[in-house]
Amino acid sequence: MNPQDILRYVDSLHRDKNIDTELLFQAIESALQSAARKQYGEESDVLVAIDRENGRISATLEGEPLGDDQIGRIGAQTAKQVIIQKVREAERDALMIEYRDQIGEIVSGMIGRADGGVATVNLGNVEAILPRSEQIPGESLHANERVRAIVYEVRPSGGNRVRVVLSRTRPQFVQQLFEQEIPELTDGVIAIKSISREPGYRSKVAVSSEDQQIDPISVCVGYRGSRIKAVREELAGEHIDVVRYDSDPEILIPNALQPAEVDQVLLCDMIGRAIVLVKEDQLSLAIGRRGQNVRLASKLCGWDIEIMTGGELEEQIERAVGGFSQIPGITEEIAQSLVEQGYLSYDDLSVIEPDQFMEMSGLTEEQVDQVVEIAERNAEDAERAAAEERRVRRDKEKLDRDRAEIESKLEPAAPSETTESEAADAEVSAEAVAEVAVEEAAEEVSEESGEPVAAVESEESAEAEVPAADAESPSVDEGVVAEAEPEQGDAESNEEIVAEKDSNGNV
Repeated sequence: MNPQDILRYVDSLHRDKNIDTELLFQAIESALQSAARKQYGEESDVLVAIDRENGRISATLEGEPLGDDQIGRIGAQTAKQVIIQKVREAERDALMIEYRDQIGEIVSGMIGRADGGVATVNLGNVEAILPRSEQIPGESLHANERVRAIVYEVRPSGGNRVRVVLSRTRPQFVQQLFEQEIPELTDGVIAIKSISREPGYRSKVAVSSEDQQIDPISVCVGYRGSRIKAVREELAGEHIDVVRYDSDPEILIPNALQPAEVDQVLLCDMIGRAIVLVKEDQLSLAIGRRGQNVRLASKLCGWDIEIMTGGELEEQIERAVGGFSQIPGITEEIAQSLVEQGYLSYDDLSVIEPDQFMEMSGLTEEQVDQVVEIAERNAEDAERAAAEERRVRRDKEKLDRDRAEIESKLEPAAPSETTESEAADAEVSAEAVAEVAVEEAAEEVSEESGEPVAAVESEESAEAEVPAADAESPSVDEGVVAEAEPEQGDAESNEEIVAEKDSNGNV
């Protein structure tokens, strides 16, 4: 192999593939060494070295140097294949190092395919995937759209390929978006202390500032909400709560539960529980829809938060003291101590640390084990009873729905009322019949009197000539009499017509 060709090959791969030159020289040496062993025997002691300055190859066999002609007889094709394999491995390792350094950071790429729920994203030198589970619920991704996401996972796949997994659902994605939109975060003026998130629905972000004169919430929200709006648009409209961080849980927990108003926070350090007391009208607001508000607050603060009113707490304390006191070996004083530490159920008691329980109660290890065993058994019984109660409630609700459905089918159909269109059609039909009757009556009057009677030209003129006798519409016969008002010479014939109508009911 020509030394100059080796140098050009190494330099080209270094610039195009961003692969370290030393790694390339080592790969070529290893390839030539493997090819030499195939020629001189797998057990032969062959060493190959390449001068990094001029590209000259030197080799030894069993400690004896090989001449240029012997080195040239080394299988060139085999060496080429090994070199290509080594270069691919080096390229894969370089990509893995590059993207592993970017785990948790935002990258931007063009969507190639978005079918079957999994989207492929072209990042330039690698094609990453965005699984359906890592996409924001409800968003729709399309081919040739640009998308931003964080690098979530990097691992080798299929030999020399690199598998880069992206995510838009992780809390780190929210943090990276905040840092891109809010320069004060990058400058260290304010800091994000904690983030909890339910993708597509709601996120809570706790922020703080070292400078007391700077309000971190206002900085994050921006003028008229411009900064937070930009983040929400990238998150498909996800609601974001920015709260003030405090190292004191009794201050942080009420901040995290906003917009609900908290009356008191009781911390149970031994089990990491915080009992939050609120007024009755704030209970549903503090819990949130399907428990979302309290769940996100718990993740944000790192405490197991339980929301209840003062009355509910008193009932639980009374029930817990009574239940614990029934366990052999636990006096009422011990039960009170357990309740004060936040143990309010058999489940809590079943996971208590034996050493802490012994120190708190003064019981022996055997007594503590017995108490924990009884608590576990009672907890299982309580769980079965609760499951049975839920089953009975579901059956009752189903029975009520079935009964209501049957009753609705048995109810007689209500008589249908005449619609406006039907009433209008009936009115038009009545008017048409009236006009025909008027014309026929006029013709009969004309024949008997020998004088022609003018026909009614329109509905408006007929209404104008007919006198309004009462609130109801005049009958067709009365209309005929009104229209057939004769001249003085025909009075007798008209009186005969009226007399005939009165006796027979028809003209």
